[in-house]
Amino acid sequence: MGPAKNLPEMFRARAARYGARTRYRAFQGGAWQDVSWHAMAASVDEIAAGLIALGLEPGERAAIFAATSPRWVEIDLAIQSAGGVTVPVYSSNVANEAGFILLDSGARVVFVDGPATLAKVRDTVAAGVTLDDGSVVPVALDRIVAIDGAANGTGDVLPLAELRRLGRERGADDVARRVQAIEGGQVATIVYTSGTTGSPKGVVQTHQNHLAMLESCAQLDLLREGDVDFFFLPLAHSFARFVSYFGIHGGSVTAFARSIDTLAEDIRATQPTVIPAVPRIYEKIRSRIEATAQAGGALRRALFDWAVSVGRRRSAHLQAKEPVPGPLALQYAIADRLVFRRIRELMGGRVRLMISGAAPLAREVMEFFHAAGLLILEGYGLTETTPALTINRPNEFKFGTVGKPVPGVEIRLAADGEILARGANVAQGYHRRPAETAEAWDADGWFHTGDIGDVDAQGFLRITDRKKDLIKTSGGKYVAPQKIENMLKLQPHVSQAVVIGDRRKYCVALVALNPDRLEELAARLGIPPDPAAMAKDERVARAIAPEIEAVNAKLASFETVKAFRILPRELSEAAGELTPSLKVKRKVVGERYAHLIEDMYR
Repeated sequence: MGPAKNLPEMFRARAARYGARTRYRAFQGGAWQDVSWHAMAASVDEIAAGLIALGLEPGERAAIFAATSPRWVEIDLAIQSAGGVTVPVYSSNVANEAGFILLDSGARVVFVDGPATLAKVRDTVAAGVTLDDGSVVPVALDRIVAIDGAANGTGDVLPLAELRRLGRERGADDVARRVQAIEGGQVATIVYTSGTTGSPKGVVQTHQNHLAMLESCAQLDLLREGDVDFFFLPLAHSFARFVSYFGIHGGSVTAFARSIDTLAEDIRATQPTVIPAVPRIYEKIRSRIEATAQAGGALRRALFDWAVSVGRRRSAHLQAKEPVPGPLALQYAIADRLVFRRIRELMGGRVRLMISGAAPLAREVMEFFHAAGLLILEGYGLTETTPALTINRPNEFKFGTVGKPVPGVEIRLAADGEILARGANVAQGYHRRPAETAEAWDADGWFHTGDIGDVDAQGFLRITDRKKDLIKTSGGKYVAPQKIENMLKLQPHVSQAVVIGDRRKYCVALVALNPDRLEELAARLGIPPDPAAMAKDERVARAIAPEIEAVNAKLASFETVKAFRILPRELSEAAGELTPSLKVKRKVVGERYAHLIEDMYR
């Protein structure tokens, strides 16, 4: 199969090759249904032809304001097949955030997936977008398309079924001509960063950026033809978008989860072989497994702890590429039969590997899963790099690092340790932001990531922190908060942590209690399991204090957490405290809990 010029051409070639085989699996009509490559290709062509019938011209923008679903992927490919540019919008974005993206991108059409997103679009059209300087700018749209039929019957909304009918009437000849005319250097999508600070920036990604990344990663044995990849990540995120294209490029079956709330049940039902996820998901799975073991009585706890100890020792030999000693191999066989096999069954029983991206994952979490016979490969990249720069390989990995550069990517470190990158996958720049583009891309084509790292003797990259997130205490010491936060989150009763200390005398932390261990802790202290009440209870703080001190014992004196406060609940995306990829919005958290922070510095 020859190289494709653009993403729709790549998809059409795969659909022609695989035909009646299953392209994706989704829960529809009360049961799991398989959809073929041919059926998906027909949907893409109908939607693309419908967009052409509506008057979408090559290069014009169409937005998708919807949650992850098979239809999202089909619409994305349809927009591009019509020669258009896809603009993803997180379904969790509030009206003004979504409106800013629609305004900044110049989207003519927006696809919505229900009454909530439709209401946000209507709100922003009616009220305009409030910019950072307080000015209000109107938003103009030619058409709103309802994906799921929830908004059918309203005059300003076109049902997707009607758009597809228009496409069937027009036919696919125009679509084929549009696809053939797309060159690799043309813009495929404008992806807006999730915005941990300030307004989001639109990253301009070309077809060639994506194809270069797909061809590079295809060399690394991450995905095999016929693999079942489990999909639930938000498709507005660049990591998720890569996974969706990678499944198409590699000929996998994509199993779409119904929702975050049904992940455990859906994994067991679809039995994936590859699971891509963000660190928070792996942290929560590990926490739940450990909490279940701890609640099972003294004998069960002892068996679990022994098995994990055996698994970790075996993992150390495998990491070092050393043979596992006979007695340890026998112990592991017993541990596997009694403990680890059940853990793998919770993950569907067929997982070959798991991939982690979008944020740092603690080494201890990777070692825990590896002890159970589940390999997590951590990678690193940004929206600006479409999206990967480095990744660990199935046969070449090192926990605590983000792996080696993918083929075709160059990495070097600036004098201050900032990671610089160059390659065909690196995006063109920021949409309508020439100053920010000039600041991030230098004259030699190196993209300045804003991340600090180092490279070891074997060529593995380790991320130490975000350049902008580094804390500088009033004593002049630099502290990497993510390192400390990851250590805190490994403690039994800590679910989340945010370290503060910039321009302060010392570091402090806000921590959220682990919901999987809440009842156990409350019962031990003889209090009701109410997170808000427990946050104010001195007995809870005294119970958590040894876990904070256990982390402090591993830190330099200037890094140690001198005080902490317990949050009344977990930080959440719904409350605006986490990005859709579950990274902490430090500014929001700092403002919302300023009273707790100031109390620690009094």
